[in-house]
Amino acid sequence: MSVPIDRPGKIIAIHLNYRSRADQRGRTPAAPSYFFKPSSSLAGTDGVVERPAGTELLAFEGEIALVIGAAARRVSAADAWAHVAWVTASNDLGLYDLRANDKGSNVRSKGGDGYTPIGPDLIPAAEVDPAELRVRTWVNGDLRQDDDSSGLLFPLPQLVADLSQHFTLEPGDVILTGTPAGSSVIVPGDVVVVEVDTPHSAKTFTSGGLRTTVTQGTVAFDGTLGSLPAVDDLQRAEAWGSREEAGLPAEPAAEAAPTLDPELRAKLLAAPTAGLSAQLRKRGLNACFIDGVSANLPGTKIAGTAKTLRFVPAREDLFASHGGGYNAQKRAFDAVAEGEIIVIEARGDATTGTLGDILALRAKARRAAGVITDGGVRDFDAVAEIGLPVFSQGAHPSVLGRKHVPWDVDVTIACGGAAVQPGDIIVGDSDGVLVIPPALAEEVVDATLAQEDEDAWIAEQVAAGHPVDGLFPMNAAWRAKYDAAKRGAPDDASRGAGSGTGS
Repeated sequence: MSVPIDRPGKIIAIHLNYRSRADQRGRTPAAPSYFFKPSSSLAGTDGVVERPAGTELLAFEGEIALVIGAAARRVSAADAWAHVAWVTASNDLGLYDLRANDKGSNVRSKGGDGYTPIGPDLIPAAEVDPAELRVRTWVNGDLRQDDDSSGLLFPLPQLVADLSQHFTLEPGDVILTGTPAGSSVIVPGDVVVVEVDTPHSAKTFTSGGLRTTVTQGTVAFDGTLGSLPAVDDLQRAEAWGSREEAGLPAEPAAEAAPTLDPELRAKLLAAPTAGLSAQLRKRGLNACFIDGVSANLPGTKIAGTAKTLRFVPAREDLFASHGGGYNAQKRAFDAVAEGEIIVIEARGDATTGTLGDILALRAKARRAAGVITDGGVRDFDAVAEIGLPVFSQGAHPSVLGRKHVPWDVDVTIACGGAAVQPGDIIVGDSDGVLVIPPALAEEVVDATLAQEDEDAWIAEQVAAGHPVDGLFPMNAAWRAKYDAAKRGAPDDASRGAGSGTGS
């Protein structure tokens, strides 16, 4: 059925919703997240879209579009599909060159005129199964995308129900439901065709081919009004779908993150940092303290291997190129492995928020052991409620960009006055945080636990009334007495130990 779609009140799009796309991107969201597109971005079939002058990364995204037919407010997932009138094809076009400053909102990168072609024909939602819709995209006749709604992370009715929790979906509103793997860059002269159909249904429906031709714009953006387009190899790889497709050399294979032996982890959790620091000092290591940080959860004890994140001082041009998009901060929290501790170099600046509740949730979901930052933490109470152990300089409400640019991950950093390398062993408790070279960890923790046994025995003697002179530290007589107690042998040393003052 061919019905013109009037300008909708709202166009809502989801960031990531196909398993194939999530696998391609290497991250899977725990819940749907959305952005708005302006109604002025709407375009029909057999239209054109302009790639602005001075840009290179215009990308297509074939999607299933839902058109709301009946107002929906706080509807259940079971009832949500009844509020959808039509299903059709859409192309959620985006310009990666403009993602640096507004990725997430996608206001500029996805809001351009003509960036939401939709149609041409409408499929009646009441006559199709929302789990049996297929979307395909061709570029210049070559099939680039082919997936169906059974591959969605979040089913179509769930999206309607979820959005209706927050605001009323009104008749004519459009929901763009995500794109599968295969999205890539298009250039002037390319012709993109998107189709949605129902190949597995008893009755076949199709949206027809939604055709868009790319043209070259001649007007460049004015840098005096706002940030200019900016691209790097990361944006190119994401826009094209892979480094190979973008013509970039393959990255060297990443080394597997060092893991902490469970027995060693258990011993480190049993050993106090005060004892560990004493053993490090005996071995000539006096600069292994991360100073100035304390735990957000009283009584917290953490042990794990370091995954490092480095911030550099804020500078407007560097933040434009590295602060937005899938920056180093997001990459660190998306890639942290179970049992790792994210250690952040924030140059000891407590007037910064180096993570907040969303990133804390991500680290918690990844089963990270905790986060150490020599900066501040925003959403401090919310982060504590999440239960992620965080050692920091305290709370601060500032957002990213005030003092820092997220620069790189998995490099040697300075945190709280200590050098930290990826894979270093981090231990933290109420006394503070230590960095332990991995090669010394077993030796240091074993010596610490042995000393803890001695100290516990000494405490018993002091509690029994013995003076500390000669007992703490133990002289030869008390040492013999202790060794005998350890062996369970008769107390031959007691005659020489006397009152504990030594002879």
